[in-house]
Amino acid sequence: MTSTPVALNLSTPARGARGKPPKHFADLTPAERVEKVVELGEKPLRAKQLATHYFSHLTSDPSAMTDLPAATRDLLVEALFPPLLTPARTLRADGGTTVKTLWHLFDGAKVESVLMRYASRSTLCVSSQAGCGMACPFCATGQLGLTRNLSAAEIIEQVRSAARSLAAGEVPGGESRLSNVVFMGMGEPLANYKTVLATVRALTAPVPEGFGMSARNITVSTVGLAPAMDRLAKEGIPVTLALSLHAPDDELRSELVPMNSRFSVKEVLDSARGYFEATGRRVSIEYALMRDINDQAWRADLLGTELNRRGRGWVHCNPIPLNPTPGSKWTASDPAVEAEFVARLRAHGIPTTVRDTRGSDIDGACGQLAAEED
Repeated sequence: MTSTPVALNLSTPARGARGKPPKHFADLTPAERVEKVVELGEKPLRAKQLATHYFSHLTSDPSAMTDLPAATRDLLVEALFPPLLTPARTLRADGGTTVKTLWHLFDGAKVESVLMRYASRSTLCVSSQAGCGMACPFCATGQLGLTRNLSAAEIIEQVRSAARSLAAGEVPGGESRLSNVVFMGMGEPLANYKTVLATVRALTAPVPEGFGMSARNITVSTVGLAPAMDRLAKEGIPVTLALSLHAPDDELRSELVPMNSRFSVKEVLDSARGYFEATGRRVSIEYALMRDINDQAWRADLLGTELNRRGRGWVHCNPIPLNPTPGSKWTASDPAVEAEFVARLRAHGIPTTVRDTRGSDIDGACGQLAAEED
């Protein structure tokens, strides 16, 4: 393999970008919501009523807003709740407890979300971009390229839809609440920094101004945009940071994660350690195990050494059996090789948990459904 560094503009989408989505209630701060309803000729209290319906009752259906006059609710919903996401395809696995949805956005762009219900929690994996500009060769989304950034409301609507589905008992196991959100779907979250942060603030804002989730139950993943990681550490919101490392050495990582040509293994691990120091939140190291590519025992030893070089107790490692895409040369490691890799990490004292992979029979890897439609 040869390294193929990609020159990227992290602040704007690449070619193929489309128009901005219409402004939605979820894009607004609480103060902006009040301003907007007053502009529409309504009383300021309508903003809180709308927030209660949206974030608490999980609805934007005017017929459900019976505490508002009929004419008022229709006006406000038409102005403030434009349709942003349309479900195009839904696949279920694991007895119906894993639900993958392909969404069409207002401009025809496509994103995916995956809802996973476990015995003690329910987790939603959300997309933050349509496509991705990071160009990781083993990732289905990375091969799509970047279409555009999502708006905060487009991400929040993924969350609201999943929360509503759980509350309605549509996922086996009875009615429940959405407990966790992970930014591990399509896109590089920290390349859409302001929007992702606005979404996190909406997720953690107390009800009814937001969903009232704990920041500790929100995970933001990154391939290692070191300056953005450093910036996130200063925000004062203790989300879990997940660093998609995939290789402990620059030579291989630059092939697997082209962004490594800009921010090296040392730089991203130093930033990850800095995040721990600033927040007290243990960092997750994500490592997709690929057969005969990055799963050698010596690489496990090198990874353990590099992590321990920065101290103890600050990190947790998640080896991930690769969820292969059809026709790809990239495939999961042999189970015995995976077991040896994990054992080596644990021998270095690194807390290590093999990630539970779901949805392999429904094109579970991010971007597969979107790629099939292209």
